[in-house]
Amino acid sequence: MSQTRKNLIVGQSGGPTAAINSSLYGVVKEGLRQKEKIAHVYGMVNGIEGFLNGTVLDFEEALPGEELEYLKTTPGAYLGSCRYKLPEDLEDAVYPKLFQKFEELEIGYFFYIGGNDSMDTVSKLSRYAKKVGSDIRVIGEPKTIDNDLVLTDHTPGFGSAAKYVATTVREIVLDANVYEKKSVTIIEIMGRHAGWLTAASVLARKSVGDNPLLIYLPETDFDEEAFLKKVEACFEKNVNVVVCVSEGIHDKDGVFICEYDNSVGTDTFGHKMLAGCGKYLENLVRNRLGVKARSVELNVSQRCSSSMMSKTDQKEAVSAGEFGVRLALKGETGKMVSYIRISNLPYAMKLGLEDVNEICNKEKTVPLSWITNEGSDIGEEFIFYALPLVQGQVEVPVGTDGLAKFVSRK
Repeated sequence: MSQTRKNLIVGQSGGPTAAINSSLYGVVKEGLRQKEKIAHVYGMVNGIEGFLNGTVLDFEEALPGEELEYLKTTPGAYLGSCRYKLPEDLEDAVYPKLFQKFEELEIGYFFYIGGNDSMDTVSKLSRYAKKVGSDIRVIGEPKTIDNDLVLTDHTPGFGSAAKYVATTVREIVLDANVYEKKSVTIIEIMGRHAGWLTAASVLARKSVGDNPLLIYLPETDFDEEAFLKKVEACFEKNVNVVVCVSEGIHDKDGVFICEYDNSVGTDTFGHKMLAGCGKYLENLVRNRLGVKARSVELNVSQRCSSSMMSKTDQKEAVSAGEFGVRLALKGETGKMVSYIRISNLPYAMKLGLEDVNEICNKEKTVPLSWITNEGSDIGEEFIFYALPLVQGQVEVPVGTDGLAKFVSRK
């Protein structure tokens, strides 16, 4: 790359998290700081799809001065997101079109913040750049509450979502314990194939034998008859039973439990749009066991609660953004920023880079050895792993109306 200053562009893709804007803040803040090497820091509005449509903003104009600081505590994806999948064929006409737009904006550094599908975009763009001899450096910044990216200890966004899940489940447990009449509360938590977030509900327990008494992840097969027997057995410990389930729990044939009652659609990536296993199990318990039952679907609250953001999560997300920029300036490309755990007691981690081609289109699931009680509970290994990630409270700025002060695009 020539010594002439180039511009940096960053985008966000996939589902938001409470910390995705912290990663964005890190990229933008470091990009603006590197004035000798980076002329402008641009943002793609609605990801690579928006960029193709010409929607780009300049961060010095969009979030001048102190306004940039509010990004760290703003939920959602400030730049907007997309679920646009680049063609597998690098000969497709979209690639020269993209790189022509990069050239017009004098882009030297491309950053994409997202999960598995976003890393697929990073992989394709970096491979195309190499193919045509472009000197654009392409870096992936990890993001996902699902915590399912490989080659990284954990992902930005997971710690905050885990904190939200554990806190909310603990609150629901206290609410469920009000009456001395048998009841079952089913809490449905996000997680299609990886149950990391649902596993975080184990952190809600205050003591051994506390609710949630049953936890089911998609890593193991779900048997509804065995489930009903376990619920009945739980009544011997507590008349109020709380059960946490991943949205993607399935039977031994791979059929999602939510499909027992519903016809489900698919998204643009061909993934089944899951929802409803909690409601199905609520009706199953009520009809078969004859007890009071209710279901709670945590839904998007798991990923957008800045009020329960983990300070550890926020700090690491900002650092990851900054780290990626510094390494891109040193010539790195086709990589994803990764988290490397150095120790657990005390908790310590460092940042690294991994080949994005070894990450995209793969999923990291909860180790089966961490799942206990015939697939209905979570072991201590997970607790040791997850507890450091939910530590610390973030102070969210408050506006004159007494509510949280966030930034949004004008």
